[in-house]
Amino acid sequence: MLKKNDELVVEIERFGGEMGIAHLDGMTLFVQGALPGEKVLARAQRVEKTHAFLKTLQVMAPSSDRISPPCPYYEKCGGCVCQHMTYEASLQMKREKVRDALTRLGGLAIDVPPVIGMDDPWHYRNKTSLPVGGHPGAPQIGFFAPRSHRIVDVSACMIAKQESDQVLAIFRCWMEKFKIAPYEEQSRRGLIRHIMSRVSRDGKVMAVVVATQNSLPHERELIAMLRAGIPSLVSLYLNVNKRGDNVILGLENRLLYGQERLDDTLCGLKFSIFPLSFFQINPIQTEKLYQTALDFADLSGNELVADLYCGAGTISLMLARKAKQVIGIEVVPEAIEDAKKNALVNDVHNAEFYAAAAEDLLPQMVEKGLRPDVVVLDPPRKGCEEKVLSAIAKAGPRRVVYVSCDVATQARDAKFLCQHGYRAEKCQSVDMFCHTGHVENVLLFKQI
Repeated sequence: MLKKNDELVVEIERFGGEMGIAHLDGMTLFVQGALPGEKVLARAQRVEKTHAFLKTLQVMAPSSDRISPPCPYYEKCGGCVCQHMTYEASLQMKREKVRDALTRLGGLAIDVPPVIGMDDPWHYRNKTSLPVGGHPGAPQIGFFAPRSHRIVDVSACMIAKQESDQVLAIFRCWMEKFKIAPYEEQSRRGLIRHIMSRVSRDGKVMAVVVATQNSLPHERELIAMLRAGIPSLVSLYLNVNKRGDNVILGLENRLLYGQERLDDTLCGLKFSIFPLSFFQINPIQTEKLYQTALDFADLSGNELVADLYCGAGTISLMLARKAKQVIGIEVVPEAIEDAKKNALVNDVHNAEFYAAAAEDLLPQMVEKGLRPDVVVLDPPRKGCEEKVLSAIAKAGPRRVVYVSCDVATQARDAKFLCQHGYRAEKCQSVDMFCHTGHVENVLLFKQI
């Protein structure tokens, strides 16, 4: 009987998420850091009745897909999980993750094509938010270690834009030079909580410092250091967050330098970004993802489209160029304000936006006679409320295009739709978050 801390040699059969899968006496073993085809020595970390979680101690027979992680922080940082395998292997792992979820959780018999990857899967993140810890004069700025709030101090991130590394270096120098106090989670004392940066496609930079007070010591020195070190700096914000929880950004923003917004482009549209604005972190892959959703929608120009969980309206505005009318619904009022502004900036006049929870507003609109031809939905990781899915089924659109960042909840919701008059027709995954365990997936449903 396997017990915690037991060490054993296992042969890895296939992927199970980013872990390797092995079996022992009818028990399924999830082995961290192991690849299919490998023989590894592993230690049991958690043992349940039917399965156990192990950690690889030694690779005794390596896979041809195994590589040395290029990032020096990979073994400690909780951001990436795929750097010990080739990029091609990570795409195959994500494909199997999608296939397993759709089959096992959704009961779908559907072809899962290869995941659409990046030509260059490095330095793609246009936004980073780094927690700050340590002591006055000796800050720690980086990422949390896996399943903890222990900060892994870093000087650079291989998946972030390199301008973000420059922002990090300057803030570190400023905090060291002037002995600025970092925030301490346990006591809730200290000043600097997070360092955030946004980088546009043309290299312009918005820097944001999240602090517990509405002013900073040595503000002028910080501005001078950032301007000297980052010629493309367009703005510096102080975001005030006095909350005692883990939410990164507060609601109060004070512009310390430069222009109010960062201008960027996506899918041929212009966007004006504020510190609190939602904007996809990988523009190259976002365009592939949204184009897939648009292709699945198969619009002729005469359709009424409902875009649920529309955020700042990126998909809505793309749809509006191909549809007769688009209705966007999003629960975050600030995002809806951004969506309305983005529509004006892009001269889009056939899109309406509503600030409300989709599970509340959509059933009301359907009761009043809303009958969209196509529904597009891109919910948060938790997926859709059943009220939303029921309203969609009642409205009876010819097509439903479901974009998801969590294929497990998507599969659950797919099962509901397939029990209420729809058939899953097409699937396409996109590698939005390269070298992490996450994958975006698009499903097309057609009315039976």
